[in-house]
Amino acid sequence: MDLVNGALNWAAMPAMVAALLLFYPPYYLFKLCYSFLSYLFPDDLKRKVVLITGASSGIGEQLAYQYAAKGACLALVARKEWSLRQVADRAFDLGAPDVIILPGDVADPDDCNRFVQATVDHYGRLDHLVCNAGIASVGAFQEIPDVTNYSSQLAANAALINFFETLRSELGSEVGITIVTPGWIESEMSKGKFLKEHGGVEVDQEYRDAQIGLFPVEYAKNCARAMVQAARQGDRYLTVPSWFGTMYLWRVFAPEVVEFCYRLLYMHRHGGGDQTDAPSKTMAQGGGKQMLYPSSLRSSDVKSD
Repeated sequence: MDLVNGALNWAAMPAMVAALLLFYPPYYLFKLCYSFLSYLFPDDLKRKVVLITGASSGIGEQLAYQYAAKGACLALVARKEWSLRQVADRAFDLGAPDVIILPGDVADPDDCNRFVQATVDHYGRLDHLVCNAGIASVGAFQEIPDVTNYSSQLAANAALINFFETLRSELGSEVGITIVTPGWIESEMSKGKFLKEHGGVEVDQEYRDAQIGLFPVEYAKNCARAMVQAARQGDRYLTVPSWFGTMYLWRVFAPEVVEFCYRLLYMHRHGGGDQTDAPSKTMAQGGGKQMLYPSSLRSSDVKSD
């Protein structure tokens, strides 16, 4: 066994490089042709049944409008019933044949079962499930008094993509899965709504400026349009905005550079964990956010009941 592992350790890298050089060009050409045909002939959404979580604001709200404009029937999920009613009314105006609202919390498994069952009971089927709801955390690890306050988010962030990759392998072509990795998008999160150290949710635009810094924030409408188009084409992955994908390449091929830049821009200049005095915040508030953030993010108001 040691001999086999030793031989593989020595031969695996050059063999992999040679295989990629032979395989990748025709494979990429095939993907390019397939993507072009999928773009020309996307899935028709008329009368398709779409369930969207987190549909009361941000990306989820804009997803509802994009699907509605293409004639889809909607089931909208969020905790804010009043906001859901507003979104449903506008979705009707944009062309949705039917819209139902399902107030509840996606963190509750019983609620999740109820959402899906209510949709199937009402429409008789479910064609698109858009898992959009989420919350971001903010603050340094050393400042968290109780890490269990973050347990659900830590599990979700660590396992979500791997879960869908595994599900895709199990289901094959039976169910299409599009995994979206967004950068900073216009939403309640980029407005400053965060899970704070004590486990509660607050709006803190000081932390928001430190977190985003000089990254451009994409409009939620543009993100939603790209997501719906990707789902219609059957794309496996989507990064919005597309240039943000270069960040993942840096993380894979030069992780030390990413770590250095993060510490330089986002950590407290005196070495502490408090990001409210980070250089990224100074640059954002020095004029960066006026140029790079949508005007909607300059208000601290977020949708509520």
